[in-house]
Parts: sequence; structure tokens; C-alpha cells
Amino acid sequence: MRTEVLAGIKRIVVKIGSGVLTRENGSLDRQVIEQIAEGLVAIRQKGVQVVVVSSGAVAAGRSELAMPEKPKTIPQKQAAAAIGQTHLMQAYQLALRPYNVKAAQLLLTSEDLGSRQRFLNARATIDTLLGFDVIPIINENDTVVVDEIKFGDNDNLSALVTNVAEADLLLILTDVDGLYTADPRQDPDARLIPFVSAITRELERTATGSGSTVGTGGMSTKIAAAKKAAKNGVPTLMIPGKRPGALIESLQGKEIGTLFLAPGSGLNRRKHWIGYTLKPSGRITVDEGARTALINNGKSLLPSGIISVEGRFERGSCIRVCNSDGKEFARGLTDYASSEVSRVAGSKSSDIEKILGYHYGDVVIHRDNLVLL
Repeated sequence: MRTEVLAGIKRIVVKIGSGVLTRENGSLDRQVIEQIAEGLVAIRQKGVQVVVVSSGAVAAGRSELAMPEKPKTIPQKQAAAAIGQTHLMQAYQLALRPYNVKAAQLLLTSEDLGSRQRFLNARATIDTLLGFDVIPIINENDTVVVDEIKFGDNDNLSALVTNVAEADLLLILTDVDGLYTADPRQDPDARLIPFVSAITRELERTATGSGSTVGTGGMSTKIAAAKKAAKNGVPTLMIPGKRPGALIESLQGKEIGTLFLAPGSGLNRRKHWIGYTLKPSGRITVDEGARTALINNGKSLLPSGIISVEGRFERGSCIRVCNSDGKEFARGLTDYASSEVSRVAGSKSSDIEKILGYHYGDVVIHRDNLVLL
């Protein structure tokens, strides 16, 4: 099964967690980085292009600044990232130098990927670097990030980068052997799950938070990343990052870690961007008839099915679509601003122009701009 899934892989995103890159005291583990560099080079020699999403900057900076614990405030995190990012990139460059391979640094925020133009610019930069046979190393721009624009963790960022880079596989290097039936650090009877055909609600509920003193994510964020990648038709392979040879062996089809399958056909790149990269600006609540039409019949959202509107948003904004219980089931780009949607809510499409004095179309969200979650 693994050999079949991994056959024909041409471009991968490799996400490397802080727990993999650092020692117990938070300092960078140069030996592990050299080991990973060797694996990345071996993958490239097989004709597979590699894009790296790397954590570790804040952890490395914390070590340099002799901070006794993880930064608790945004300014502390920014200061640690500012000094740590240079040490992190230097470590990669030194590890790749013996193979005559160059690395390039890309620092992103969610605003960069939320803008379609900047999203495409990032894609062009990655393509150009790969064309020059350079390994792009991507991290969140922690030196300027704030709560409103941060990705939250690099697991989430890596899933989004699979769309930006148009990758065929997400490979997550973590500090455990893969997904277990329970936390192996607490339950000695926990068993490794080698294969996940679908990410269910039950599986998501069993995931725990971060068990690391240096990272921001945990198993729950990795499962969420695998789910996002799967929506893009991209499988995810989670493997032990510190294990020598794990990178190349996993791509050879050996039973290492956990493989998360993706459906045969995922969302197109643009819909994945709408559903999982853009930050929603508001919320529309719809009745059961509209929900059924959207989910089962592939229809556009008409004003007649709208119950209420929350938040302020402009035409073209990404908004959440929720049922009457408040549960979000879709996202989309609206053809009307919040003030306009509020006025036409519950009305027929034919009455939009009469109510507003103008109209952009008969739907509030066209099905081509709507993504079911």
C-alpha cells in the first residue's frame, strides 16, 4: 500500500518540529540536523524536490538568551525568534555545505498567504528556488507576527505550504514514532497506528496537546495538518525525526511511522485556499433548507435561506457559513457586504435589486466560491 501511495511523488513538503531539532535544554542538536540534511540530499538524488517547513527558531533563541522556559509573551517570542532564526539557518547551511547544496530562507505570515497575489508570489519564489536546485526553508515570521495573523503552529503552516508549493506529499518529522492509540509517554500499552484511511471525529478526539517544552504543537495539530493536506488530495506521512535514515527509508515504502491517506480527488488549489488559508471576516447563519441545498445538491447560497449575519465584512471577503445551531459547515467568498446581506436576508433573489437599488447577482455566495468543511 505505501509503495503504491508514494509512487510518482515529485515534490514533498518536509515539516521538522522543534522537538526533533533541539536537545532537552532547547539548544539546536547539530548532529540531528546533519542527519536530516543527509536525508534531504538523498531524497533529492532520487529526483524528488524538497521544500522544508522548519520550527526551531524560538527554541534556539531561547537557548541563546538563556531563557529558563518557553516565552510567554509575543515580544519575548519575537526576541527569541530574531536571534534564533539566524542560528537555525546557519545550522542548515553548514549541514548542507558538504553536499554542495544551498538553502534559502522564506519567512511568512498568514497575511502573506491570505492575499491571493502574495500567495502566488510565494509560489513563484518557491518554484524559482527549486529551479536553481536550492532547498527553500520556510518558517513563520515570528519576529513580526501577532495573534491576529499567526498560523498558530508550523504543522498548520506545513499543510498550507503543500498547497502553495503544489506538493504531492506532506512528510512530518516529529519526536515520537507516529500516531499511537494513546500517549506512549503515559500509557505503556499504547500501540503505533501505521495506517489511517480517514481522519474521523473519534481520531481527532483521542489526539493530545503538546508534550514538548520547546514546541507549540502536539499530535492534535499534526492530525489537523494531515486533514487539511488531505482536502488538497495530499497524503501525509508522520515519522520519527531523530531516527537515522528514517527520511529516505520512509519514502522507499518501509513501515515507519503513520501514513494518512488522502481522497482520490481533493479540492482544487483555489478552493483549498478559500477553505483553509483565508481568515474568515464574519458569519452567516442559514436555515436547514439552505444547508441541505449547499451540502447535498451543490447549490449556491441564496438570500432566502439566510437567517442572520454577524460581523462586518466587505464584498469578496471570506465568511463562515453556519447552521441554526451555530456549527460552521462551509466557508466562501461573499458577493455582498455584511450590511447588504443583512438587508436582503430571507428575501427572494428577484427582490435584491428592489431592496438595495442595485445588484451584483442573484446569489450571496456562488458555489464556485464555496467550500464545504
